[in-house]
Amino acid sequence: MLTIDITGAEVLGPQGFHRDGLSLGDGVIADAPVGRSVDLSGFRVLPGIVDVHGDGFERHLAPRRGAMKQMAEGLIAAEAELAANGITTGVLAQFVSWEGGLRGMEFADQVFTAIRDTAGGLVTDLRPQLRFETHLLDDYAGLPARIAEWGVSYVVFNDHLPHARLAEGRKPPRLVGQALKAQRNPEVHFQMLLDLHARRAEVPAALDTLCAELDRMGVQMGSHDDHTAEDRAAWRARGVKVSEFPETLDAAEAASGAGDVVILGAPNLVRGGSHKGNVSALDVVSMGMADAVASDYHYPSPRRAALMLARSGVMGFADAWALVSAGPARALGLDDRGVLQAGKRADLVVLDGADRVAMTVSGGRVSYLSGDIAARLVA
Repeated sequence: MLTIDITGAEVLGPQGFHRDGLSLGDGVIADAPVGRSVDLSGFRVLPGIVDVHGDGFERHLAPRRGAMKQMAEGLIAAEAELAANGITTGVLAQFVSWEGGLRGMEFADQVFTAIRDTAGGLVTDLRPQLRFETHLLDDYAGLPARIAEWGVSYVVFNDHLPHARLAEGRKPPRLVGQALKAQRNPEVHFQMLLDLHARRAEVPAALDTLCAELDRMGVQMGSHDDHTAEDRAAWRARGVKVSEFPETLDAAEAASGAGDVVILGAPNLVRGGSHKGNVSALDVVSMGMADAVASDYHYPSPRRAALMLARSGVMGFADAWALVSAGPARALGLDDRGVLQAGKRADLVVLDGADRVAMTVSGGRVSYLSGDIAARLVA
């Protein structure tokens, strides 16, 4: 672990930027100098990014069908990308979906087992999240036991079935490709979708029972792609207090107004709008309803989104950066990180003059180091 006194840099503390230095020792931020000074003049030291939801790791675990036999190697590669983008805590969102293949139960079991067995040996704090498709009714009974075995403490529910087309008996777009990726006959795949859709009336009661059990287990729960205020109210009644990527302003307002956690996608912010035509994340942020911004599928985006918000004047730098650090830490119930304050975990990212990541430190250990800052550390 680093035992250093950082001097010369702009440090983003709880009260804003200062040049009073920052000391690290024993994996935490020290309340007094520790004795070895490193001059980081020209750099900015910020709280490490807490990525509360991201599935960009999928390409590392399975770049091609059957190519990744050792999940641990894929997680090491994913961690390198997270660290290079200033992420010190990363929530890895793995599907269990009717899509099958890389989003099927068997693959999810491999991923969650690998995270459980490997993450403790990595520098970045990697945490699993289960994204569960609500219409997989046959999986409900055994799910709590699997969640406990995997060590998953965060479950998010979503429903991606194309109900409108299925109600008309029409095949959804890209069905053939989707079926082949899952190694299913397209007609078998289509019939499976029809069967799942046909049982939709059973889903609410099944969710009531499942959510009650997960709540007893202490599992945090969220809903994905809330569309209406009524959707959010139904989830809240089940103890599901996180609204990930609400699709409409009504849903976001309903969540925020009730004190639920609202998480937005950083790519939506960086792009300036949703690629699916949903509510603009920028509008939700501007109205003060966002608690956290997540990578979604692109790990560089949280840093870029925070910088964009600050540069555009939507909010001050400290508030913008809090959306990717303190805000998501609170959303996850992690009160030991998210701010550069004595006694907190030594989780930080150092940006150079061009706002590129020069160094990432997680729990006092260096996870990424690049350029001139490396020479300063070893001098």
